[in-house]
Amino acid sequence: MTALAGHHAVVTGGGRGIGRAIATALSGAGANVTVIGRAAAPLKEMVSQGHAKSFQTADVTDAAALNVAFQRAEAASGPISILVANAGAAQSAPFHKTTPDDFRRMFEVNTLGVVHAAQAVLKGMIERKFGRIIAVASIAGLKAFPYVSAYVSAKHATVGLVRSLAAETARTGVTVNALCPGYTDTDLVDESLDKITKATGRSREEALAALLKDSPLGRLITPEEVAAAALFLCSPQAAAITGTALPIAGGEI
Repeated sequence: MTALAGHHAVVTGGGRGIGRAIATALSGAGANVTVIGRAAAPLKEMVSQGHAKSFQTADVTDAAALNVAFQRAEAASGPISILVANAGAAQSAPFHKTTPDDFRRMFEVNTLGVVHAAQAVLKGMIERKFGRIIAVASIAGLKAFPYVSAYVSAKHATVGLVRSLAAETARTGVTVNALCPGYTDTDLVDESLDKITKATGRSREEALAALLKDSPLGRLITPEEVAAAALFLCSPQAAAITGTALPIAGGEI
């Protein structure tokens, strides 16, 4: 469990859900993990429970604040060799009720949040000839869903960003990949189920069945399953894997 010993990993959105699971897995593999998020309380809990070494608070949509957080993380734990850009958000509405500001908000969180984080670490990774950048995108970056046009657009943009950046850095020792989970057992999906039941009058079981109707697996993905994929992409054995958008979606893609 020391495959990543000596590596400093940063996980944005590391206080809950998929980010929490990935940070925990990286710590278990020996990495020094810094978790970043907007709320301090869950990040402090990660550190106190031994799932991360340290934390910084920042909003990924604020490039200046995020840069400061990365600088402080490096001052505390050394150069960053692994970045998991996990922070994200979703919202749903029919397209005709989705405003340009809604599209901007989804793009700023889900795409520019990755841009800001990657730009904060990439130069140093290239200079050291090693780096792992993983963007947690979504199956919505690979296929379309109704009523989430802004979210789907932003996640498609994130997958395109990953592919372009991977092509740009292919001979530098840095790999850039995206993870594309299907519906995952997180607070975000819980919130979506609450909205569906409130809007439609369906039971929670009926709402969940509607979300999973296209999944051959027929169940939610677990955060730990996504974390296992992230852990492999960070490993030395994954040095030839770059520009990949990996579905973790039970056969839906």
